[in-house]
Amino acid sequence: MRRTKEQAELTRGAILASAEVLFLERGVAHTSLEHIAKHAGVTRGAVYWHFQNKAHLFHEMLSQVRLPPEELARHLQESAAADALQALRELCVEGIAGIASDEQKRRIFTVLLHRCEFTEELREAEERHEAFINQFIALCEATFAQPSAKSRLRPGITPRLAARTLHALVVGMLSDWLRDNSLFDPLHDGPVMIDGLFSGLISDWS
Repeated sequence: MRRTKEQAELTRGAILASAEVLFLERGVAHTSLEHIAKHAGVTRGAVYWHFQNKAHLFHEMLSQVRLPPEELARHLQESAAADALQALRELCVEGIAGIASDEQKRRIFTVLLHRCEFTEELREAEERHEAFINQFIALCEATFAQPSAKSRLRPGITPRLAARTLHALVVGMLSDWLRDNSLFDPLHDGPVMIDGLFSGLISDWS
C-alpha cells in the first residue's frame, strides 16, 4: 500500500512538473491535458485520476508556491505585537526575493502573469485566484486598519486604499521583473522599492 501511495505521489508530481513546463512554453490556453499526459509519460486517465480538469490542475500548480491566506494571517498576527506594518513590509520583501531565488516559483508566476488567459475552461481557477487576491488584500487592509497603523497613514489614505496600493505595486514589480529580469535586482532593489511605497503611505516611515 505504501509503495502504491508513493507511486501515486510521484505520478502527481510528474504531471504538475510537466504542466509547469508546457504552460510556460505554450501558454495555458494552448496546452491540453493530453499534451501534459504525453510530456509526463502517463496516460490521460492518470491525469484525471489526480485532477478533475485543467482548472483544478492549474490551481494545484499555483498552490505549490504561494502561502495560503491562513498562514499569511498567522504570520501577520504573530508579528502584530511588535510592529504590524514592519511585518507586512517584510512579508512583501521576502515574497519578491523568494520568487527571484526559486526557479519553480519563477516559472509558475511567469505562467500566471504572462502565459495565462482565463478562458471559460479555466473559470473555476480564475474564481479561486480572485478569491486568493481578495483575501490577501483584506489581510493587508486589516493590518493597515489596526489603530497603531491607521494613525500613521498619510492624510487621505484609508486602510482600503493603502492595501490596494500595496497589492498593485507588488504585482506590478513581479510582472515587470518576470517579463525582463534586467529591469532591477529584486534582492537589492526590492526592499528599496517597497520602502519607497511605505514612505508614501506612512507619514513617519523610516
